[in-house]
Amino acid sequence: MKVLFVSSGNLKNFEVAPFIKVQGDSLISENIEVDYFRVLGKGIKGYFSNVKRLRRHLRKNNYDLIHAHFTLSAWVAVLAKPNLPIVLSLMGTDAYGRVNKLSQNKPSLNYLTILSILIQPFVKKIISKSPNIEQVVWQKKKSHLLPNGVNMENLHPFEEDFRQELNLAPDKKYVLFLGNPKDLRKNYQQLHAIKDQLAEKNIEVIAPYPISHSLVFKYLNSVDALIMCSFQEGSPNVVKEAMACNCKGVFTDVGDVKYLINNTKGYQICDFSPEDLFDKINNVVYSQECEGRKRLFDLKLSVPEVASRLKNIYQTVLN
Repeated sequence: MKVLFVSSGNLKNFEVAPFIKVQGDSLISENIEVDYFRVLGKGIKGYFSNVKRLRRHLRKNNYDLIHAHFTLSAWVAVLAKPNLPIVLSLMGTDAYGRVNKLSQNKPSLNYLTILSILIQPFVKKIISKSPNIEQVVWQKKKSHLLPNGVNMENLHPFEEDFRQELNLAPDKKYVLFLGNPKDLRKNYQQLHAIKDQLAEKNIEVIAPYPISHSLVFKYLNSVDALIMCSFQEGSPNVVKEAMACNCKGVFTDVGDVKYLINNTKGYQICDFSPEDLFDKINNVVYSQECEGRKRLFDLKLSVPEVASRLKNIYQTVLN
């Protein structure tokens, strides 16, 4: 089987988003060959300028199906008229729009949501990363719930930390924020508001964005907790990556976070107030146990298991 991944090519630090590349690489073990078509340009006009490029690419190459990541990428595929089945992965912002503040954290009929609703008759299957994303899918027979898998081989607890390499003090508590602090949707301001209070407890906030994916492993094995304050997420990979490394964490109740962590030791969910975040960080940082990795195995979210489930979705399209 040969599949073409169609996704954004606009990331500054990556040709293809790391989680999409991980998914593509994981399909090799399922005897599926994956090529990548990078959509260049932003917004509706930027995306649709790629239709002719994709059409030319499809004339020169043969595929069994197209897997489009994000609604606008799927529209590029549909308008290229490929005469191939298209699978759409909804990513989150295409289902709910771009959320920059708490008051927007609810379904709304923005242009991305409307495009996600309109495209459904033109695709064969729709994959949602979490139940809140799946709510926008009205063609229920096409719908599949499948979070991104976690590379448990590359992301795992390490016997020693990397504090010296990362210039972190050995006797201090650290909490890690991996999102872009300037991205309002990631809500770094909630954590920044309690920075001085945490410092009084010998807890330092670090936000090293942007960093390579290889450094993520080292940070997660060196800090005392990961903090995610986002206003909205689908199935946040950063939470699962922390769990894979048994890095403790405090997260807002977005996407499928509550389902992921459930009552797992080492994790707590906070509301959107700085006061609650401060209390939860203090609880988690000084807790001794963490069972995040065990929880991921219980949920069958390793990369090979998710790849097998994705292959089954492809086969239902082609049969």
